[in-house]
Amino acid sequence: MITDIYNWQKQAEQYLIQKNYAQAANLYEQAIATETNTISYYWHLGLLLLLQGEEAEAQMTWMLPMTEADEEHLAKLSYELFECLQREAERREKLGEYSIAWLIRQHMREVIPNNINNLLQLLILSFKTETFLKIEELEDWRLIELLKHKESTDVKVELLIEVLQGFLNSLPLHPINLKLVEACLSYFPDSYQCFEIILTAAMKIGHTLQQPVLASSLLELHLQLEPENVEILRHLAVFYQDARNYSQGIETARLCYSLSEGLADKIFALHLLLRGLMSAGGYWKEICDACQELENVSQQFIQAQPIALEEGRILRLLTPSFAIPHIKDTPADFRFIHNKVAEIFNNDVFALAQSEGKNYSHKTVNHQVLLSATKKLKIGYVSYALRNHSVGSLARWLFQHHNQEQFDINTYFVNYKLVDDYIQQWYVKHGGNVNKLGMNAWEIADKIYEDEIDILVDLDSITLDITSEVMSLKPAPIQVTWLGWDASGIPAIDYFIADPYVLPDDAQDYYKEKIWRLPQTYIAVDGFEVGVPTLRREELDIPSQAVVYLSAQRGYKRHPETTRWQMQIIKQVPDSYFLIKGLSEEETIKRFFYQIAEEEGVDSSRLRFLPQVQLPSVHRANLAIADVVLDTYPYNGATTTLETLWMGIPLVTRVGEQFSARNSYTMMMNVGVTEGIAWTDAEYVDWGVRLGKDGVLRQQVAWKLQQSKQTAPLWNGKQFTLEMEKAYQQMWQRYNQ
Repeated sequence: MITDIYNWQKQAEQYLIQKNYAQAANLYEQAIATETNTISYYWHLGLLLLLQGEEAEAQMTWMLPMTEADEEHLAKLSYELFECLQREAERREKLGEYSIAWLIRQHMREVIPNNINNLLQLLILSFKTETFLKIEELEDWRLIELLKHKESTDVKVELLIEVLQGFLNSLPLHPINLKLVEACLSYFPDSYQCFEIILTAAMKIGHTLQQPVLASSLLELHLQLEPENVEILRHLAVFYQDARNYSQGIETARLCYSLSEGLADKIFALHLLLRGLMSAGGYWKEICDACQELENVSQQFIQAQPIALEEGRILRLLTPSFAIPHIKDTPADFRFIHNKVAEIFNNDVFALAQSEGKNYSHKTVNHQVLLSATKKLKIGYVSYALRNHSVGSLARWLFQHHNQEQFDINTYFVNYKLVDDYIQQWYVKHGGNVNKLGMNAWEIADKIYEDEIDILVDLDSITLDITSEVMSLKPAPIQVTWLGWDASGIPAIDYFIADPYVLPDDAQDYYKEKIWRLPQTYIAVDGFEVGVPTLRREELDIPSQAVVYLSAQRGYKRHPETTRWQMQIIKQVPDSYFLIKGLSEEETIKRFFYQIAEEEGVDSSRLRFLPQVQLPSVHRANLAIADVVLDTYPYNGATTTLETLWMGIPLVTRVGEQFSARNSYTMMMNVGVTEGIAWTDAEYVDWGVRLGKDGVLRQQVAWKLQQSKQTAPLWNGKQFTLEMEKAYQQMWQRYNQ
């Protein structure tokens, strides 16, 4: 018989700690035989049986004291059992024995189903043990319903936050997250805590996982707490626009601007507004007004010379410049303002890095080794666009043809996307030493610096603020911008890759970077995959003998003056039709074209608006429906021009002064075709009319384009790669002299 209660209980506890459950259970069985009415013994004995895997026996043991209890006493007994089990569950959690803790808490849930904190702990344990519940099971728990109706007033917010983060990280795309977030809102002690969790999740969902509709729904919930949180509104505007909800994206951007106080914030709000207006297409007056306001505010910003901006505001400075070249072709004026802003951006990034103890000074090395023929240059490519993106598609030939014996290739993915993307996977296989990185510029720069890259090539320019920040930190001794856009103007970048045509002769006068002109072309591809066409003339109600013009550009590039020239061409070419394709807001872009057509005396029945197709190979095949492609200005096509020329279709382009107004020009020169190159507005119309009326001329141009596939620099990726590699070697020699 057990006579010393203290000693045997202490012994039973030791057996429990030692996981000698049978011995501990034996002691409690003896205790129950001696003191049948001491109910806590039943709780402990049932727990020990549970730990031995005897769940049914454990439940029967717990039920023994409860069988004859009235309702009030039953609630008290349930609470006591719950507390007993909770103490052991908490002990196991501290030991990291999560599976055992999860098992115990499951039985706690059976005892008191509505205890919110236990349900939260169960979910946390399920994430830690990866024993994820089925959503139907979770709904049976009624957790969201309990949270909404405030069934418990002692909810532990730290558990709630951990559960919320667990769901958003583990099941980011599941619709239950919206219900869970909505139910949790009122429990946050301060809105900033909620802001951090929701914004982080929304950025992953919207950008990395490419689900902007779900991301915007998540951010809309936070607005219930802070209707005027400008940071939330900024991201919300982007997600609306990415989801092609242009009108709401535009209105949200306007609200951002009205709530913005500092000049940097105003600049970014205007960028968001222009992004929405230009993506939708057709809002020309609003675009011009916003562009003028952007230039005015940028001038004020330059005059104010602000310093010590926090990182978030610094990052918003450069991207807004992207809009202006779409609107006007004045590169000297544009680059004067943009280069000043880029200098402030660079200085602020550098100052911020120094304040955080970041130092990317480059090591002194033996110049004899550097200049020797055996030196294998380490080339790094950094970009967010090495995926299903025009940059990712076009850069493949350089990677494919690189001489791996002379060059050590390193690829740095910015915001590597966890989605099925065949081009991204191509780079994973062919990108040399591949680094799948996130959105932290300092971590990216640290990795590049640690890898001792000799020449770092930026493929994004100002189209991504994170990449601009990386380049400003100067993690490599030589830094180059290529392909992604015009030069960024960041002083930390040494060279901008061009060719004899894509920039005018005097361009160095207004470029900060040294313009490095390759001998023939700044881009070359070996060709394109072409699928099966899905467009037929009869389906578009176009006669077989008609002349078909096509323009396939997104709303960003639709300029009313160029559209006016296009209508003048259609008007002068009998029995001609104009096909319009590209991402935009359907009704707005139709209104835009119909109005200009009416003003120029062109019947709107001669216009056709084409739907988007999913596969790029099908898009290229569908280009064959056109007799002539009409380029945009002042922002030419780039990928679309290459595709047009590869498909052997005559192109009319207006050559300007800025990089984006000379892309088609350099590509045509590099396939040996000058027919269609216009140096004035009138020439654009003349070439369009002439190519439309003269079928023989069209055939001659098409023949030249077909022949060019065997001889032209534009279609010789291997030769282009040799020229890029020679440029890298010469840059390195200059650096070390």
